Amino acid sequence: MAESAGVRAGDHVLGVDSGGSGLRIAVARVGAGGEPPRPAATFTSREPVRTGPAGIDADHLLAQLLPVGAELAQQVGADRFAAACVGAAGMGTLGAALRARLPEALATAFGVHRLALAADAVTAYAGTLGQRPGAVVAAGTGLVALGTDLTPTGGWRRADGWGHLLGDCGSGAWIGRAGLEAALRAHDGRPGGSAPLLARAEAVFGPVGGLPAALYPRPDRPAVLASFAPEVARCADGDAVAAGILGDAARHIADSAAAVCPPGPGAAVALTGGLLALGDPLLSPLRAALAERLPGARPIEASGSPLDGALALAAALAADRLALPVDGKLLQITGHVAAPPPRRAG
Repeated sequence: MAESAGVRAGDHVLGVDSGGSGLRIAVARVGAGGEPPRPAATFTSREPVRTGPAGIDADHLLAQLLPVGAELAQQVGADRFAAACVGAAGMGTLGAALRARLPEALATAFGVHRLALAADAVTAYAGTLGQRPGAVVAAGTGLVALGTDLTPTGGWRRADGWGHLLGDCGSGAWIGRAGLEAALRAHDGRPGGSAPLLARAEAVFGPVGGLPAALYPRPDRPAVLASFAPEVARCADGDAVAAGILGDAARHIADSAAAVCPPGPGAAVALTGGLLALGDPLLSPLRAALAERLPGARPIEASGSPLDGALALAAALAADRLALPVDGKLLQITGHVAAPPPRRAG
């Protein structure tokens, strides 16, 4: 690998994936041939980074990231990180504090002189398709679709990712909310209700009359809603309402994929995220919906996670091989002017 801006073959990079279900951190060694890096040490927290009136809480993220990063560096024997990538849900619209705080904080703590700040959809894209043109739908607690033809004029095309109140249609939070709504309809005796979903809602949350008070004040409301999505999938085989919710979710996901897919036959389209763990009750209608909306697309099986994508972006940045479109919000690159520390003897 050609050394650049103090980058040394064998240096380590830092990758971060922050989403609705928690925070994942990993370090990896930069390879000599540009191959995707493999995590050398990882950490997972089930505590999501808080989001407040000012957006994503940079102090809360750093309070978790800095001690863990130091511990992982010690585990792998790294004296610094040549580059880092922080991927976060909401980075594009809620990441102003992260963009203001993280470059200096990571430079000070870990000697990071190259930093990629990415929306979680970008890290999902990099983990799934690498640096080739196509479209990726990242479906978990939330949902966003991202596509690119890799040209400067084309840039990124994004669909949804508007959060559980305004969008994320077809996501885990969307499915869970629709399932709980059907449960409440059954409780009230309104049309469109589902007795099986009512039974599951009461088994999981207790009497449904207490749901608003228990749910609305919670800062992790999207994750709580998404936790009910597996119950919808379990009911789908024998309940038409639950099956209908998953069918609607599949169509929403296909719509987002079609909105961002580069034109032309054979475009690569991939799905990634924890929502796929719902299995055939969702995947069967989703395959049909994608075939209808994107008949010429080429489905690709996801090869990696958003955390893998964060490491891949950090490694590409360290080695001057970044090919994905850079912009001010979805993927921003910052450089720190301070020289890296001298190489450790031995």
